Formats: sequence, structure tokens, C-alpha cells
Amino acid sequence: MMKAIILGAGKGKRLLSEKYDMPKVMRRAADKPLLFYVLESLGFCDEIIIVVGYKKNKVIKAAGPTYTYVDQKEMKGTGHAVAVTAKALENYRGPVILTFGDMPMFRESTYKRMFKIHEETGADCTNLTCTYGKDENLPHYGRIIRDENGEFVTVREHRDCSDDEKLIRETNVGVMVCNAPEMYDYLGMLNNSNSQGEYYLTELPAIMKQHGKKVVIHSTNDTNEAMGANTPEDLENIIKVLENRRFEANG
Repeated sequence: MMKAIILGAGKGKRLLSEKYDMPKVMRRAADKPLLFYVLESLGFCDEIIIVVGYKKNKVIKAAGPTYTYVDQKEMKGTGHAVAVTAKALENYRGPVILTFGDMPMFRESTYKRMFKIHEETGADCTNLTCTYGKDENLPHYGRIIRDENGEFVTVREHRDCSDDEKLIRETNVGVMVCNAPEMYDYLGMLNNSNSQGEYYLTELPAIMKQHGKKVVIHSTNDTNEAMGANTPEDLENIIKVLENRRFEANG
């Protein structure tokens, strides 16, 4: 079995979503909400859990009764958003993909590949990264820190990177496959001693590695897939790429 958790509780302040009286994941890209692209790409999963919060009824009404909804009553970060799904998955043992309702560009094949790598390697956590070419602009995403043997050590958020670390071209995407119920133990180890006072999902792979768990990195070079809708400019760029994809598909 395969299950998915989509994080979709946020307001989307930088995306100016309050002006549109809707949560971030319901902002439209081309002809449908951001969330709907993610749901389509994960349609092969046996169950999809959507974490809702801000204006949750708009999400539930639009997406319909096919999905399981979990309410993140307090906005305490992405790690907390996954943690609140524990009860919904209390009887499930197996892989879960964790992804975001405001990142509509991931193809179904990418998600399926994540599950396949996770199974084939016997990983406890399979973390998706995106490697940017030398001529591509680097976004302010976290950087993947590796040791001298090329093994994953941690994710360093952009604001915490040294000047040298900011030159690293392998960035963290945030999408990962973990095993339930074990992942909830490690989510409980996240701390919120940061400027936002939030629990960050991006810290989960490093915590699992520190506790002897097998963390596998899968990197993609398709930088378009790693696009997230954080600002109006981001949304415009996503719409352009979606239109190009459709043009190519209809070739």
C-alpha cells in the first residue's frame, strides 16, 4: 500500500492569498487550484490525507469526500503539520510520501520513483533533492550538506548557510517518503528553537540519520519540478511552465 500526506493548511501571506479570500493551495494556476495538480499526480496512492487549516472548508468543499482531512488547528510549522496526522494513520504500517499542496509541478512518475527507491533500498527515509546547473539561478532553498564520502549529513537552511555553503547546488525540496508509524517518533524529536518558533519537517532526515536510520537521497535535475508558489512571481512562473508542458504534450 502507498499513502500520501499533502500539507495544505497555510494562508499564503507572501502570495497575497488573503486578498483573494482563500487558502494558499486553492490559488489557481492556469485552470485549476494548485492543490488539484498535486492530487492528480498522487492519484495512484491508496489514501491521500490533506492537512487543512486556514479556510479549511473551502479546501474540503472543492476537493470533495474522496480524501481524508486532518485539521492543523495551530500553525506550528511543517513538522507539526505532519505530526497531527498520527491518529489518521494509527492502523497503517508502510511508506508514506510527504509533500506540499503549493508545489504543483511534481509529475506522477517522480512520486512513483520515490516509492520505488524507498522500497528497493530499504530506506527509513528517502529525501528528494534538486540539483541546479551552474548556469541556473539558485533559489533560497536549504542546501544538502554531505560528508567527505558524499554521504548525507543534514539540511542547512539558506539563512543559516555560510558563504561557501550557499554555493552548493544541491538543494532540499522537502518531499520525502518515510515509514509509518516510526516516522512519528522522530517527528516528536523536532524542536522549535528557531526565529519562527516552528517545527520544521526539513530537519526530519537529519534526526533520523543521527539515530541510525537509513536515509537515502534521490536527486532530480528537473528544476521546474521544484518550483513552489510562494510569491505572485512564483505563481506566474508556474503557470508559464504548465502552459509549456501542455503545449509539448499536444505537440
